[in-house]
Amino acid sequence: MHHIEIYISNLEKTREFYSWLLSLLGFTLFQNWSQGFSYRKDGFYLVFVQVQEKYLPNGYNRCHIGLNHLAFSCEDKDKIDRIREQLILKGIPLLYDEQYPYAGGMNHYAVYFEDPDRIKLEIVFQE
Repeated sequence: MHHIEIYISNLEKTREFYSWLLSLLGFTLFQNWSQGFSYRKDGFYLVFVQVQEKYLPNGYNRCHIGLNHLAFSCEDKDKIDRIREQLILKGIPLLYDEQYPYAGGMNHYAVYFEDPDRIKLEIVFQE
């Protein structure tokens, strides 16, 4: 995969959220301009672009046709635990937390949550 571009509703909220998260996962800032930004890791990058005002009312719903979620690999389980703790401290609601860390199955150590636009995110341990 080369890159993924995501339209967002609030540039500053999204920048704050993803700058924190992607830095923890080893991504570095790649591009930055008035209507967006991107983070890169290992030749792959994620682009976030402010949606035009006229499209804001449409919102996002992961249950409609299109993207369901993004899953990021993580090199160790302890890091996933630390990220989960930080999500809780930041007041970011967790998904399926009653089944943490095996909501995806007994061999799938992961934490699930949503970004500011409610795009579901997963951070999963990859052996």
